[in-house]
Amino acid sequence: MDWQRIQEDWDAQQAVYMPDREERFAAMLDTVAAAVGERPRVLDLAGGTGSITQRVLNRFPAASSVIVDVDAALLAIAAGTFAGDGRVVVTAVDLATPDWLSNLAAADGSFDAILTATALHWLPAERVAAVYAEAAALLRSGGIFANADHIADDGLPALTESLTRFSESRHARLMQVPGAADWDGWWARLRTEPELAEAIAARDVRFADRGGAAHTESTMPASWHVEALRNAGYAEAGLVWRGLTDAVVVGAR
Repeated sequence: MDWQRIQEDWDAQQAVYMPDREERFAAMLDTVAAAVGERPRVLDLAGGTGSITQRVLNRFPAASSVIVDVDAALLAIAAGTFAGDGRVVVTAVDLATPDWLSNLAAADGSFDAILTATALHWLPAERVAAVYAEAAALLRSGGIFANADHIADDGLPALTESLTRFSESRHARLMQVPGAADWDGWWARLRTEPELAEAIAARDVRFADRGGAAHTESTMPASWHVEALRNAGYAEAGLVWRGLTDAVVVGAR
């Protein structure tokens, strides 16, 4: 199984939706380097195929990472990609309930950074706030929680509407480029891989009640995330990157 090809296909289709995807990853890793140094222990939260972990290990070869997600198919890809790499652990958790903490082998404040990207909007607002609070116990003093997601600036309501239309138009143009990858096409190709059949079947069962790819799209503004992080006990909270209507919000322990 060519796991790296699958990862590259995943990156290609994600980039059609988020042309500045690598910029947000770079900002997250710069923040990690500044806050906790070059040997971080990272929790790749709702990490899917391990996109963040790949970039963490490329940037910090002495780092280690725990990838957690609820999607069996994406976790199978992560497990295949990092098979034999002692720096990486892949674990199934469901952030929809507080029980996710019990599935982690170490939930004792030993992580330097918790990183997540374009994932927590699958959860309703109250669960996002709860995850911020629950995850705080996993971080050592000085550690950070960085969330890159759809996080608009609520001080710019009219401009945000224009930026959203601009982003949608840009995406439509990118989809017209010959060979452009998309979400549905990526999953269709994945279903032709016999080695992933069992994992995809498990995914289909889990997400049957929401049509596979549908989700909540809870897109709270920046001030909401900052307040939620502060209420969760983080000493500092704010933005370290913005790209139109997306941002990276960080809470520091």
